[in-house]
Amino acid sequence: MTTITNNKEEALIIREQDVVPLRNRVKEYGVKIGMSILNQTKLITATSELVRNLLKYGGGGKVIIESVSNGRENGVRVTFIDKGPGIADIDLAMKDGYSTGKSLGLGLPGTKRLVNEFDIKSELGNGTTVTITKWKNG
Repeated sequence: MTTITNNKEEALIIREQDVVPLRNRVKEYGVKIGMSILNQTKLITATSELVRNLLKYGGGGKVIIESVSNGRENGVRVTFIDKGPGIADIDLAMKDGYSTGKSLGLGLPGTKRLVNEFDIKSELGNGTTVTITKWKNG
């Protein structure tokens, strides 16, 4: 079970210009817990992919960045929340090669491979929430 420490912040993402400051904040959380450059890069890449999905498919939304601990290890959790149209078939969306846009379809499954924990919830007409966690040594 993961417990949240007192280090948490929210960011409103409404335009493309919000992406780089968000990536920088996520990196700062990784640096603060002593995460390796490789794991920081994986976390930042996953964040970039998900925040672009938030803008493209969800019309923007909220991102929550948190420092977390499971008792023996520290990590960074990032939650992406939009109020967009939702995902009709999450299982299909998680398949490599599937895309509703004109992309390679590597976004969600590729993001899942970059992090230690990945959770997605979506409701048609009410939006999507994706939560990722990258552990310091994971």
